Amino acid sequence: MLDIGGGVGAIHHLLLAAGATTAFHVDASASYIDAARDEAGRRGHANRVLFLHGDFVQWAADIPDADVVTLDRVICCYPDMPALVAHAADKARRLVGAVYPPDVWWMRLGVRTINAIMRMRHSAFRVFVHSPSAIESVLRSHGLARVDRRRTLVWEIAVFARTPS
Repeated sequence: MLDIGGGVGAIHHLLLAAGATTAFHVDASASYIDAARDEAGRRGHANRVLFLHGDFVQWAADIPDADVVTLDRVICCYPDMPALVAHAADKARRLVGAVYPPDVWWMRLGVRTINAIMRMRHSAFRVFVHSPSAIESVLRSHGLARVDRRRTLVWEIAVFARTPS
């Protein structure tokens, strides 16, 4: 499996425990990579996870394909959603799982507030609410179809499967 923006590794640790053989964890945060590496050691997964610190889009050509690709709360942290989602789709042999905020007025207001605070703190980090239909359109154009979608107050959780060619 390929865990893009894997954070502390929660998703790949669950999938490894459920039977996945290996995981490739990519994250732009060195602190998250360190925490995920520590957790992999604690769980006995250290020899089954490869870690890459950096921007997935920049490294995509060098990253191997995977049966399952996850984008758990990372689409909302990336300004170029089409590039991120397209590269993720191209890496997926079977499934893509994505978690992103819904495009609703109160979420857009919340994101504007968060971004204003980040600007005041002189941080370059920004959060984005990308259109779920645009996300799905990119995935569809790369041969994936939505097979499940759930919504919570703050997140949309969607699974896309590779369509037969």
